[in-house]
Amino acid sequence: MPQTGRIPTGGERLVQCLEREGVECVFGLQGGAVMPIFDALYDSKIRLIQVRHEQGATHMADGYARATGRPGVVLVTSGPGATNTVTGLLTALMDSVPIIVITGQTVSPMLGKDAFQEADVTGITYAVVKHSYLLKHVNDIPRVLKEAFYLATSGRPGPILIDVPKDISSAKCTAPFVDEVDLPGYHPAARLDAAALDRAAAALARSQRPVLYAGHGAVIANASRPLLKLAEKLQAPVVTTLLGKGAMPEDHPLHLGMFGMHGTAYANRAVADCDLIMSVGGRWDDRITGKLSEFCKDAIKIHIDIDPAEFNKIVRPDISLLGDARLALEDLLPLVRPCNSADWLKQCAAWRKQFPLRYAKKGGLRAQHVLDRLDKLGGRDCILTTDVGQHQMWAAQFCLTTKPHHWLSSGGAGTMGFGMPAAIGAQFGCPDKKVWAIVGDGGFQMTMAELATAAVHKLPIKVLIINNGFLGMIRQWQDLFYDQRFTAAALEGNPDFVKLAAAYGIKGWHIRRAGDVDRVLKAAMAYNDGPCLVDAEVVHQENVFPMIPAGASLREMLVERPRHKLEKPAGST
Repeated sequence: MPQTGRIPTGGERLVQCLEREGVECVFGLQGGAVMPIFDALYDSKIRLIQVRHEQGATHMADGYARATGRPGVVLVTSGPGATNTVTGLLTALMDSVPIIVITGQTVSPMLGKDAFQEADVTGITYAVVKHSYLLKHVNDIPRVLKEAFYLATSGRPGPILIDVPKDISSAKCTAPFVDEVDLPGYHPAARLDAAALDRAAAALARSQRPVLYAGHGAVIANASRPLLKLAEKLQAPVVTTLLGKGAMPEDHPLHLGMFGMHGTAYANRAVADCDLIMSVGGRWDDRITGKLSEFCKDAIKIHIDIDPAEFNKIVRPDISLLGDARLALEDLLPLVRPCNSADWLKQCAAWRKQFPLRYAKKGGLRAQHVLDRLDKLGGRDCILTTDVGQHQMWAAQFCLTTKPHHWLSSGGAGTMGFGMPAAIGAQFGCPDKKVWAIVGDGGFQMTMAELATAAVHKLPIKVLIINNGFLGMIRQWQDLFYDQRFTAAALEGNPDFVKLAAAYGIKGWHIRRAGDVDRVLKAAMAYNDGPCLVDAEVVHQENVFPMIPAGASLREMLVERPRHKLEKPAGST
């Protein structure tokens, strides 16, 4: 933004602060209460990405942040514009993603008086942000912006909301820029306690059946290199959560894949039978522990996490290590020695051979086949984003992730509609990489208006729709637990997605036969003249296996459809 010597408005100073933070692009949608800030962007070097819906903006910022490690920024108006960001804020909070959401607000004198498009945004979003601000004075802008970026990216990352009344963004700002923050009550953890590290190293030395469990925190902390070194030094197998994919190359011999509800059978067997499990940036959530009283009940549990609130929340660890995952592993590496794990690794290899991931090769086009071939045809080198549901689990199983920040998926919130906007954000953040959005026909329709955003900017994202005509995971549960009473699961009225893409000027292909998969995926992989879309019309009634019914133990894992009726787990989801 050019300096003219005049006193800037609050909106102009806010944009200048964004520039000083290195912000490359802002994902936003105009509105009356936020016009002074949008006007300031007119003269800025920051790229404004106009979206079609505010939820799409938050998912784009989220995808940008996950792919780059830098905070994504959202700018929307007041009232419904602000409330439309709530789903994206929840998604980012649950998965510890740094985004900054700036919302317009009615003028300060009208706060609390039900003014046009007024909403108590800080109150509404209190439970879905790491921290929030309601600006009361224009000269607070430089301090608040500096604090917001620091809070979003330090410690356990998360979303920050800044609510800006229109009179504040319009007033003159005389405050200087702020280069340092002063938050006496905020002390993110750094390096770990030496005594705790010694106890962890001693426990690892005694273990004969160890498992290293990498969660999203390992990816966020860029702990991939020390995690790989530790696994190789210990000769310990590694499992990951859904969001831990990429923390260690999944094609490494020590990697057993994802564990939990739809993890590989051999990963779940290893976790069930281990004598020690060490979580690196994982939170022991219900999707991996299953029946908590049976989860690794005889194993030593070590927990590395940067957030002390995670200790003892679900699992009571024997050793808790508070600190950054990368620094923790770097400090632990010199203290450990190889485990006596030769027999254990042989057992894990036997399980891998006994329980491979498999799918039927006949009887129609299978989602697993499409995703398996995507992986083999170059998907392993691409950034993959997903929506939520069956396609997400199949993608996690068959699309191996070998680099951190290349697997972007909504975990804790399970947000349908996340995949395609997240791919847009990731592509803006990583313009030199190929980006695939793997979505279901249900979730895709929740945010498919953002095809316009991709088309306008000629982003070469590739959208792969796993189209089974159902809310697939809902249908699966109704099939297994609700006597096949398929209520509100079929997606009647789906459009022709290729024709829909064409309406936006986007190239599209149908896949209806297994014989067409390679040809179409290769064509889409090579297409770089803007976005493209592949509609894979897969069999309607296919279930994801392995599966651990909610509330069941890892040992009760199903590797195929049972012949007997299953009882619906009480109080489960």
